[in-house]
Amino acid sequence: MNVVLQKSSIANLQSSIIITGSKSESNRLLVLQALFPEITIKNLSHSDDTKVMQHALQTSEAIIDIHHAGTAMRFLTAYFATQDNKKVVLTGSPRMKERPIKILVDALNILGSDISYLENKGCPPLQINGQKISKNKVTLNANVSSQYISALLLIAPKLKNGLMLTLQGEITSVPYINMTLDLLNQIGVKTKFEDHVITVFPKATKSEKPTIVVESDWSSASYFYSIAALSPVGTQITLASYKQHSLQGDSVLSEIYKDFGIETRFNDNSIVLSKVTNNFSPKTYNLNNSPDIAQTIAVTCLGLGIECELSGLHTLKIKETDRLEALKIEIEKLGGQIEITEDALHLMPCKNLNKSVSIDTYNDHRMAMAFAPLALKTSLKINDANVVSKSFPTFWKDLKTLGFKISK
Repeated sequence: MNVVLQKSSIANLQSSIIITGSKSESNRLLVLQALFPEITIKNLSHSDDTKVMQHALQTSEAIIDIHHAGTAMRFLTAYFATQDNKKVVLTGSPRMKERPIKILVDALNILGSDISYLENKGCPPLQINGQKISKNKVTLNANVSSQYISALLLIAPKLKNGLMLTLQGEITSVPYINMTLDLLNQIGVKTKFEDHVITVFPKATKSEKPTIVVESDWSSASYFYSIAALSPVGTQITLASYKQHSLQGDSVLSEIYKDFGIETRFNDNSIVLSKVTNNFSPKTYNLNNSPDIAQTIAVTCLGLGIECELSGLHTLKIKETDRLEALKIEIEKLGGQIEITEDALHLMPCKNLNKSVSIDTYNDHRMAMAFAPLALKTSLKINDANVVSKSFPTFWKDLKTLGFKISK
């Protein structure tokens, strides 16, 4: 499905949107619930990735296809490695078969797992023969995707001797590691994170049945921050349900978007985004801890006609697509000038956007949603627009609620 967005404006300057639960929290909790069934989860994400995770954890199939879901591939690799006497093949889309997983597989095999490659070494599909794991010490480079680290931490409380994980070098996406540790603490698991060593102790047997409520997804909120920033002063958008002290690294949006004239007010279970100024200057951000909002910020700056430099983006090369290369291609279609390296981008100010450009999405939900707010500045078409279901199935419906003119 392709969608056409006519140049629009927000019809209701005081709009309200309910956003689905965090995909990051939901997928972590589903693994923990599979290991500890006494856990109850509320406000689960409605995303494709979470549905894929649920199916994989509940199915008895010998071959499990997780399609484009990178989080599911990493977390399930660790989960199935610990399931004694269970044999599964974990596979995915053609792009998934290009995405590296060797670092995680090596770590699991060092701990005593039995995982092998069925096609290209270092990438899915994987043959996983579940084992009881008794070893408890392993070392990883700290600048790898935090999902490798979280995958190991999630299975750790079920291991006989827990886990002592040593990280070497500068740590990437620390908030996502802390999210995993916080969720472990909420279900009664003792953890310790000192210097570059993370220790997770085996979960003690207790009678408590914890209920965890998933906070709404901050990555999804980013597109509404962008919409507010590209709208007139006086625009307000209310998003539910959010906490002021969030586990999610992308909650840094409330600080970053101050630079784009957006004030964030926290209510009991929601945030109100208010456009208060149109005074902007060139921006520089290190997004090492929140790389998933890089596309949104770059497109916001493009729409506002301001220069920006974003760094800490090395993990974007191995996402659903090479997000840096994809951004360059699509921004240049719109008339922007952008330079990219292996871990950064530099966007020059753009005064006039080209009209009726077709934006390709590369099987990447964030490409579709990051570019959609530009309909406030110019008409455009989003190709393969249903890719948004990966994380935000109601995205186009919610944009229509705001007043966007959208047709298939």
